[in-house]
Amino acid sequence: MPRIGIIGGSGVYNPDKFELIDTVFPDTPYGKPSDEILIGKINGVEVAFLPRHGKNHQHPPSSVPYRANICAMKDLGVEMIVSPCAVGSLKEEFQPGDMVIVDQFVDFTKKRDYTFFDDRTVHISIAEPICPQMSDVFDKAAKEMGIRYHRGGTYVCIEGPRFSTRAESYMFRNFADIIGMTLVPECQLAREMGMCYCSLATITDYDAWK
Repeated sequence: MPRIGIIGGSGVYNPDKFELIDTVFPDTPYGKPSDEILIGKINGVEVAFLPRHGKNHQHPPSSVPYRANICAMKDLGVEMIVSPCAVGSLKEEFQPGDMVIVDQFVDFTKKRDYTFFDDRTVHISIAEPICPQMSDVFDKAAKEMGIRYHRGGTYVCIEGPRFSTRAESYMFRNFADIIGMTLVPECQLAREMGMCYCSLATITDYDAWK
């Protein structure tokens, strides 16, 4: 069983060097996941890969079946989730092409399924929403590869699918470094399932402030 799961964001639909072993499309108590989950190996390591928006990008951010995705990964035996995603920059020094190992988020979403515990009261700590041990691994790898990256960054998650207004973008600059649409509720659902989670954000452009 794969211990590592990859939930690929925009533009990440088929990971490099992926040796396919099996394909599954499981039912969960929360419906089907975004698409078929590919089970395979990358450099000899078994992983489960799921395109967050579906392989045809058919699920906009508000409609991604986040609970089904996390539940399906958990049922496959996944313990650690790597979440590559595309984001906009809110700071001059966070340049297009840079990678950000996210460490915090601010939630501006409005209409998503945020918890597995709708029928009972469960409180989880999410003061540190991203797994520091996984972040250490990617920090070391980024150094070895010589890529431009930032260790730590606050991700403001908006509802989408529209982008922010210029006024909103200026406001977000006061407390965040990057902006996207999918980190929430994915990372907190992973925490509820007892799974480690790390978000690797690639900056595609500057947000509306610039």
